[in-house]
Amino acid sequence: MTTPIDISSLMEQMKSAASHVAKKDISVLKGFSDRQIKAIAQQAALVAAGIASGQITTETQEFFLDSLKTMAQSFANTLQGLAKVTIEKVWNAMVGVLWGAIGTATGIDIPAIA
Repeated sequence: MTTPIDISSLMEQMKSAASHVAKKDISVLKGFSDRQIKAIAQQAALVAAGIASGQITTETQEFFLDSLKTMAQSFANTLQGLAKVTIEKVWNAMVGVLWGAIGTATGIDIPAIA
């Protein structure tokens, strides 16, 4: 015996599952990005002070500036990776809700996503 799926309820369940994952992961992303941006900004201030005082010479200036570019690039790459993981978690949560709804409506046990 099948049970019809309540479309409105299913939509709300998917939104809720996606929001739950996204809110949790966005909180982690925000904490990570705040710490990293602060560290990069502090490093930039140190480099600027070193250049202004002459402790960082014209010969070493490029090294320190390149290091800042590398820090910024690493931050962006890590943030991109974390965002991809969050998107996959949201997708898994939504598909889990869909499989559950279809399983309940049909009485068929649909295996979870690997």
